[in-house]
Amino acid sequence: PRLRRRLAVLGREAEVRETGAEALPFSDGEFDTAVSTLVLCTVPDPSAALRELRRVLRPGGSLLFIEHVRAQSPRLAAWQDRLRGAWALLADGCQCNRRTLELIEANGFEVRELERERWRAMPPLVRPLVTGVAARA
Repeated sequence: PRLRRRLAVLGREAEVRETGAEALPFSDGEFDTAVSTLVLCTVPDPSAALRELRRVLRPGGSLLFIEHVRAQSPRLAAWQDRLRGAWALLADGCQCNRRTLELIEANGFEVRELERERWRAMPPLVRPLVTGVAARA
């Protein structure tokens, strides 16, 4: 609903489809680029979502992403493990300890650009982020 309202305010037309990431209603190789913004930490089956993204991208197509990731610090990673369940309840299913970057690479993408970020406006549990570009391998 927010997207539709925003499109109306901007006077833009777009086709909005509501669907699960694990079964996209698009043809194989239909897109040059896909964008994943804080999705892979939340979907129930991120590997299935990534396989679908890979399927709908043309060969060599790009996945642009910004995603929560498991902390590199062992201490913070342990806290992410301890508080994962409570955080998921508060944050619409977000799994703050998910090894998202490794999942991207394990599901048919080659990471070409990567930046590790710390999102200061967020609680430490979800500050570790990666942004980048991955190509369909």
